Amino acid sequence: MGATYQLLLNGKAADPGFYTDLVSLEVEESMDLPGAVQLQLPVAATQSGDLTYVSDARLQPFSSLAVVVTPPTDSSSAGLSAVLDDGNGASGSQCIFDGYVLSQKLHLETGTTRSTLSVWGQDASWMMNLTEKTREWLDVTDAGVANSIFGDYGITPASDNTDDDSPSHTESGHSLMQCGSDIRFLRMLARRNGKFCRVVCADQPGQRTGYFAAPNVSGSPVVTLTLNDPQAWNIDSVDLDWDATRPTSVVARQALFTDDDPTGAVGDTSESGLSLMGSRGLADFTGNPMTVMLAAPVDDAGELSMRAAALLEESLWFVKCQGEADLSKLGVVLRAGVTVSLAGVGSLHSGTYLVWSVRHVITAQSYKMKFSLVRNAIGQPPTGGAGGLAAMVESAL
Repeated sequence: MGATYQLLLNGKAADPGFYTDLVSLEVEESMDLPGAVQLQLPVAATQSGDLTYVSDARLQPFSSLAVVVTPPTDSSSAGLSAVLDDGNGASGSQCIFDGYVLSQKLHLETGTTRSTLSVWGQDASWMMNLTEKTREWLDVTDAGVANSIFGDYGITPASDNTDDDSPSHTESGHSLMQCGSDIRFLRMLARRNGKFCRVVCADQPGQRTGYFAAPNVSGSPVVTLTLNDPQAWNIDSVDLDWDATRPTSVVARQALFTDDDPTGAVGDTSESGLSLMGSRGLADFTGNPMTVMLAAPVDDAGELSMRAAALLEESLWFVKCQGEADLSKLGVVLRAGVTVSLAGVGSLHSGTYLVWSVRHVITAQSYKMKFSLVRNAIGQPPTGGAGGLAAMVESAL
């Protein structure tokens, strides 16, 4: 059986005519950006002289919109079909988008024969961006703030939000001041904690989880992306690059309100806190460590060390991979935040990667996933003889 997908508009499954008219559907997920969706529909004149879909109540501002995908039960099956019932998909379904309509773009041509309507939306985190606030948070950690704000919107906090938490912000030291919308405030906090702030759903639209957590780079890969196996390849091509112009250690110093020691707090570190996804980190790979300095308003050395480690975590994704996969061939719906294994690309680059972003491009004929992967390590070079692609070609002969 091939893959299926379902569109839910204002909580109800789209009708067969909507699927027939739909030109394309794109969903983008990312670790550091809100999820987004775009629908493209044809526009025609109605008998009353109006235009189809432009005034459709299902596509008006803040109408809810969700996309649920069920991967193929047989990865060799081709084709893509729509689910036309009122449920939320079969077992194994994944809700790749759950949010709201925020924008329309209308393109009209003479006679409306090639006129189109583009409908754009963003995930449920947009509802946390509607009001800018000024608020002081006292006697609470950063994760406590995040979980409290998620709860205000009916969003379930993820269980690992409180892992590697910040110290509590007290009145005797630095209280935590919010000046901005809730989601922008949480993304700022997440960045300085070495975490990511996202609102996603797993399979049921409307059941949303708020993440304020570091990525899990030690989890088992959900799939192996295979490039050069003559019998088992599942992707056509990838582009890989590494960047050696990133810091590998941090010198951190800060005077404290609660301590008159002139040296202040020290938070030097060369560790990001994340496990390496390969045998060699950036410093080992380049042989030329790069050091930066950090000064941040903190109340103790532990918090300063956390800020320094967060800086390194963000900078040490020095290996990147971009490619495209067909769902009918891969058999797995790629999601931002999971890990995958990449095989057949040589000893330096083969191994485990974090899925940073995925653009799901869905048409009546195909389901493509344009992915971006990152890695904080690289493999060992071959000790002798042919390696990587050359070795695989030789073994296939």
